[in-house]
Order: sequence, then C-alpha cells, then structure tokens
Amino acid sequence: MTDSKYFTTTKKGEIFELKAELNSDKKEKKKEAVKKVIASMTVGKDVSALFPDVVNCMQTDNLELKKLVYLYLMNYAKSQPDMAIMAVNTFVKDCEDPNPLIRALAVRTMGCIRVDKITEYLCEPLRKCLKDEDPYVRKTAAVCVAKLHDINAQLVEDQGFLDTLKDLISDSNPMVVANAVAALSEIAESHPSSNLLDLNPQSINKLLTALNECTEWGQIFILDCLANYTPKDDREAQSICERVTPRLSHANSAVVLSAVKVLMKFMEMLSKDLDYYGTLLKKLAPPLVTLLSAEPELQYVALRNINLIVQKRPEVLKHEMKVFFVKYNDPIYVKLEKLDIMIRLASQANIAQVLAELKEYATEVDVDFVRKAVRAIGRCAIKVEQSAERCVSTLLDLIQTKVNYVVQEAIVVIKDIFRKYPNKYESVIATLCENLDSLDEPEARAAMIWIVGEYAERIDNADELLESFLEGFHDESTQVQLQLLTAIVKLFLKKPTETQELVQQVLSLATQDSDNPDLRDRGYIYWRLLSTDPVAAKEVVLAEKPLISEETDLIEPTLLDELICYIGTLASVYHKPPSAFVEGGRGVVHKSLPPRTASSESTESPETAPAGAPPGEQLDTIPTQGDLLGDLLNLDLGPPVSGPPLATSAVQMGAVDLLGGGLDSLIGAPSFVAPPAAAVPANLGAPMGSGLSDLFDLTSGVGTLSGSYVAPKAVWLPAMKAKGLEISGTFTRQAGSISMDLQLTNKALQVMTDFAIQFNRNSFGLAPAAPLQVHAPLSPTQTVEISLPLSTAGSVMKTEPLNSLQVAVKNNIDVFYFSTLYPLHILFVEDGKMDRQVFLATWKDIPNENEAQFQIRDCPLNAEAVSSRLQSSSIFTVARRNVEGQDMLYQSLKLTNGIWVLAELRIQPGNPSFTLSLKCRAPEVSQHVYQAYETILKN
Repeated sequence: MTDSKYFTTTKKGEIFELKAELNSDKKEKKKEAVKKVIASMTVGKDVSALFPDVVNCMQTDNLELKKLVYLYLMNYAKSQPDMAIMAVNTFVKDCEDPNPLIRALAVRTMGCIRVDKITEYLCEPLRKCLKDEDPYVRKTAAVCVAKLHDINAQLVEDQGFLDTLKDLISDSNPMVVANAVAALSEIAESHPSSNLLDLNPQSINKLLTALNECTEWGQIFILDCLANYTPKDDREAQSICERVTPRLSHANSAVVLSAVKVLMKFMEMLSKDLDYYGTLLKKLAPPLVTLLSAEPELQYVALRNINLIVQKRPEVLKHEMKVFFVKYNDPIYVKLEKLDIMIRLASQANIAQVLAELKEYATEVDVDFVRKAVRAIGRCAIKVEQSAERCVSTLLDLIQTKVNYVVQEAIVVIKDIFRKYPNKYESVIATLCENLDSLDEPEARAAMIWIVGEYAERIDNADELLESFLEGFHDESTQVQLQLLTAIVKLFLKKPTETQELVQQVLSLATQDSDNPDLRDRGYIYWRLLSTDPVAAKEVVLAEKPLISEETDLIEPTLLDELICYIGTLASVYHKPPSAFVEGGRGVVHKSLPPRTASSESTESPETAPAGAPPGEQLDTIPTQGDLLGDLLNLDLGPPVSGPPLATSAVQMGAVDLLGGGLDSLIGAPSFVAPPAAAVPANLGAPMGSGLSDLFDLTSGVGTLSGSYVAPKAVWLPAMKAKGLEISGTFTRQAGSISMDLQLTNKALQVMTDFAIQFNRNSFGLAPAAPLQVHAPLSPTQTVEISLPLSTAGSVMKTEPLNSLQVAVKNNIDVFYFSTLYPLHILFVEDGKMDRQVFLATWKDIPNENEAQFQIRDCPLNAEAVSSRLQSSSIFTVARRNVEGQDMLYQSLKLTNGIWVLAELRIQPGNPSFTLSLKCRAPEVSQHVYQAYETILKN
C-alpha cells in the first residue's frame, strides 16, 4: 500500500496516540508515526504539540526518518524557536557524520530554519561543510550561505563566508562551481552595490570549463553569470561565444534561451564584417525554431523572446518565415504572437507568401485572430511598398465578404495606407462609402470620417455623409467627435459656400453643448482660426501631413537593449523591465548591452567622432535646418531674464512663454548690464590633504589657471540657409565664465538689425546670460564679433548627443535655426579638485560597471606636461605615482551641474598612447569627457 493511507485518517484523540507511537521502542512504529505527523501537517492540522517527541526521533541512522523529522523541524521551528534549539546539537553532530548525504541534509535544513537564535550555531558546521572533502556537501553548503545571508547579512560578512564562496568558483567540481555562482548571484542581486562577482578573464575561463560538465540548472546559473560580464575586447567576446555556442543544442529550453542571451549580448561587440558574425547568426536560428515544436506554453515564452530578438537582429530569422505560420490547433495567444513576428519578418522576398497566409487567416472563425490578421495586411502594405497594391486589393476582397468586424478593421487599416501613400489608392473610397451604415465601432467610424474629411473634394455627397454622423453627435465616443469636428472644418475649407451651416452646427455642438475639455478647446481653436484668418486656418488644418512610419509598435531602443539582457526571464515575456513589475524594486539592476568596441564598426558613430575637430566639422550629428523644430512654442523666444544665474545643482524647468511676448517682445527687449563674471574660488590653491602617501607617490602639481583650450571658430549657420546671415563661432571658458564667441557676417543685400538669440532646452541648462548685443545695424558685407555670456541656469532636458545645442537667432528678416556641439570642457568648474581621501573612497564607492576605458593615441607629452595642460582646463591631478615604469595620474573634475568624474591616466614614457580610465555616477558623460581629454591634449 502507498503512503496515501496516511492522509485518509480523521480520528479524534489522534495527537495522544501519535505521541505514544513516537516514543515507541520499535523503529518501524516510530517511522510510521512520523509519516502520520507529516501527513497531518501537510493537510493543515496543527501538530506543533508533538515538537519534543518528533525532535527525539532525530537520533537515528535511518536516512528516510531523518529527512521526515527535518521536514517537520523546518515547518515548526519559527513558531517554536525555544524548542528548536534542542535540535542544534543533533545538527552539529550530523554535520560530522561519515555519510555525506546526512552531512549535506543537516546543513541544508539548518539553512532553512529561519530563526536568529539558531543561525549563530550554524556558522561552525557551515564553515566545515564549505571545505568538506565531498563535493555534494560543498555544493549544498554554497547555497546555504545565500540562505544565511538572507537571514543575517552582517553575520555572513563577519564570518568571511563570502570569501570562501568566491574561492569555490575555482573548485574542481563543476556542480560546486555552479552553486557557488548561483549563491553569489543571488546575494549580489539583493545588494547591487556590492561587487561580489568580480569577474575577470581567469574566473570566466573557469566558469566556461565547468559549463560543459554541469547539470542543466547549473549551466543556467553559469550562463546568467556570463551574461553580466563585459569582455574587454571583441576577441575575448568571440572566444566566449565560441565556447557557449554548443549549449544551443541542449534539450532544456531554459539553457538554450540563456545561451542565446549571452550570444546576443556579446554579438554587440563583434564587427559585422567578421566571418564569425555571419556563422553565429546562422547558428542562432535552428535552436529558436526548435523551441517552437514544444508545448504551447513554452512556445509562447519562446515567441515573446523571439519577438525581442527579431527587433534587435531581424537577420537571425529572415529565412525562417514558414515556422511562424499559424497551425489550426494553436491556442489564440500563440497565434497572435506568431502573427506579430510574421509582420516583423515580412520583406519583399517573402511578402507574397505572407499575404496568402494572412488572407487565409482573415476567413477564420476566431474574431480576435481575424481582426489581427486584417490589421497585419495593412501593416504589410505600409512596411513593404511593393506589396501595397496587392494588400489593398486583398482588403477590398475582404470588404466584399460583408462580415461586419472584417469590414471595420479593413477600413481602419485603409486609412493608414492612405496616410502612407497619399493620392494613390483613392479609387477605393466609393467601395468604403457603401459600407458606412454597417460601422458601429468608434475606431472604424473615426477612420471613415477621417477619409471623408481628407478627400471631401472627391466625394460628391461628403456633406451628406458627415451630416448623417452629426445627428447623434452626443452619443458618439470622444474619438469620433474629435474626428468629426476636424473633418467638417476640412470640408468647409474645401467647399465653403455649401457647408457654412454644417460647420456652425458642429462648432456650436463642440463648444457650447459639450463638457469634454479636449473637444471644447479644439472647437474654440478652429472657431478663432476661421473667424480671424481663414488663410491661416487653411494652412493649419489642410497642411501636408508627414507620412506614417512602418513600425509604430517597436520597443524603444534603450528598453529593447535592456530586455535583451533579460532574455529567458519574466521581463522578456512581459516586455517590461523588472523594475516595472518587481515590487519595491529591491535588488533590481538596470542592465544594458556592452558598448561596441572601436574595431566593431567600420563607420564611426557620431558619438565617437574625432574629438579634436571643431564643432562645426562634426556635421553628421547636427540636424539640418529643415529637421529642427521651427516652433517657437518649443524654443520659448522670450527675452532673457536679467540678474544673477540661479543655482544649478537641481534640474530646473524654465517657465515657457506660450502665448504672450514671443518674438515681438524681443524687438523691444530692454538692454541691461551682464552680471559680473563669477570669481575664481578662493580655495583653489589650498594645500592638499595628506594621509594617502602609502598608496600614492604624491606631487602637488598645483599651477595657475591660464584658461582652457579654445577651438577655432567654425561655420555654424551658412549664409545660404539664413537668407544671407552667416554665423561662425566657438565656446570659451575663462575665469569661471562661459562665453559663446560669435562672428556674424552679412552676405545679403540689405541691412540687418534687431538681433536676438535663444537656446532650446539642453542637457546642462546652457542659456544666454544677457541679450545678443549688436550695437549698430549690420550692413551688407560687414562682419561683427560678439562674445555672448552664458549661464547654466536654463531649463534642463537630456539631448542626444549629450552636448548638442539647438539655437534660434532672430533678426529683422526672419528667425533662423541651427544646431552645434559644445566641447564638454567648458563645463569643468574651477573647484573640481577632490581631496585624496575623498577621491579614494569615491573611486571604490562607484560601481565597476560605471568604469569606462579609452585609448588616447599620438600624444607625445610627458606626465608633467599632461598634468599642466589638463590643469589649465580644470582637470586636476589629485595624486601621482610610478608603477613598473608607468606614470599613473589620478585626476578629478567637476561639471557645472555637480557631477564629479574621476580619472586614472596611465602614461608609459616614450609611448605616445595613453590609457584613460573614467569613473562617474552618470556614465553617459564618460565618452564626452574622453573627447575633452583628447581635444585638450592634442591642441
């Protein structure tokens, strides 16, 4: 008979009988009694009264009985802590038992008993088990350290268990290595700031060796740990990829996804020109395809992960379209996900296949699936231009089926096709209008109204069609009301004589009879536009619309990069970062893909453009005048406010003058005296603190400030783009004051006056500290030089790249827009010298993942010259030492917004290449600080 018999009894007075049986001399009877106790405990009965009797049964050689007693102890120790202490001696004794299974069982159970009083007694047995000769005991003890850390972190650190755990990564047994990695990873997750898993090439090599011999879950722990490592160069990344690739053929889907995560992350560092890169892409496809032959739940998880992979690297699965075709017996959640991936993989090569499939799906019985299939046909038309005609005829065929929900979805997607390809497929409008009466969903009604309004001049009875919607105006959803209002105004602007009554009726309904603020506001704007300036109204309402993009549902790139780092976890199924769904956010670390190495891209990205070039030459990062938003609401061209700059430590948002003032207020802007330049801090030459002489061989190296490097002027706004006004300029910082040195040249045939300038919001709050003073009118061919003082008290908004600045300049002719990049060293403040002790503590405190390393090449200066030149641009040498013939300069600088950057500069005498390591709590500034170093040292 099986053990199920223990769950069938419901006798009264059972506790008394069990007590007698537990104290029986017969071993078999004892075992039976303990099984009954565990059964009662499992079904929720309170058997805590038997605690002392069950604990007495611990003294046995029978492994099964011991396991049962330990199970009981784990359950009741928390409610009976004083009684649980009785069991400590047995635990300690069991930890020295000759049988390794019993030793491991004892240490595992002690780790599961979450009672503070017992944890103190656990330390010695745990220390012995961590160094046990048997690997089974060591691997159990490794996990126990993580459990103990969760109960009492301080105790684990004081007892030195973390160091022992780190040593286990070098263990000869792969399972011990895997458990040590798992334990350290878990501890590191709950304490993100602690750098427990300090991975280096040697430890990575040990993990990769253990990877081949581990159990499947051990492999997952090791692969997840590898995914958190950033290789030092593309060669190391390739070597790791080669050793991880065999895991792709593992039977366990979790191992496969963990291996894919590592490869996807490290591929970021490989050059696309490498043969190996192409090989790796080919190897990634088969395992992902294999995952789709598992049961539906696993398929769904695989599909959600594949969705991310396809968005990041569509080339991986571009030849595997057929595996995503829907099967008749797929659950709906799998069907919808497959459909999504089909669209992502659709291209000119496979579009005929895809459309044939989608047309088939649109005749299915599942309403949700049919709707998504019809939408997918529309998305194909927008994505692959060559297929648009075929898509439209497919949609028309579907409309002819007269199936209500198919017709409505088709109309919604045809509206998007019209927006992508204007004046191309309008011949279908007549067919759409035939189905007007069958539309009952807000989105379809709104789409149809938009089509009628947009093409009113081609539809003879457009006014009648719109009027039919107007009859039940107040019963419509907001979406339909807003669309109807706009459509009737468009109709009025196209056929003013016939539709005057209609437009007055809709404006009255929207403004007087509606309590929806959005509708009312839009109504009033149209009313004012039509009544004051019909020509302007036409320009606004009938303006040419931008074409819609192919993929509107793509995940935002930085979020996608983060989600790629979480492949195989819940985050990759939800498509949300862990911080969005893990309560409290404890232990949630934001991950990102490693930066591409210098050799991994054949073309330089804007961020890595040569730093020595003046801003004007970095044209690939400067948008053309046409790209810049010429909307004064965004640029707030109001007069600058006089007075001292505000404190810049906090992020400030300037008040935006949305309606009043504007450009007119600039013409009569009052002139005022610029605020005095900030004095150099008095403590600049103060003696440096001592106390780190054991670490650094120090030199004081404090010189006088001679002003930072100034780049030559570059043309920021060519005359041909600004109606004859040419603007050249550069940025300077002298004695704590930042200036924009401008050269204005009039190449037009008329005099220029009434100059004003305004900056858009930018990363460091740069703004003019005084008006643009051009004292005399600028005659044709005349050039004038102006130094415009800047403050850092303006509105702050992160820009891309970080040091871009968008500028609007106005004169009596027009307003002109241009964009430039400012060198970051103009933001290095004069009190950026850090005390040595503070430097050392801060360097240790900033996480290692925030460290960035760069090479400065072709710089023939020695350490003294480097230190002196950098100091003139407010990069201060805190300390200096010589290690094995290398000069090491430890430097600090501070930005105007209070961000500190710490640097270590290694200089090998006679070698013109320096190694620069930067640490900062805002790592995104490191690239720009490196460019500043290059600019200063090479000019």
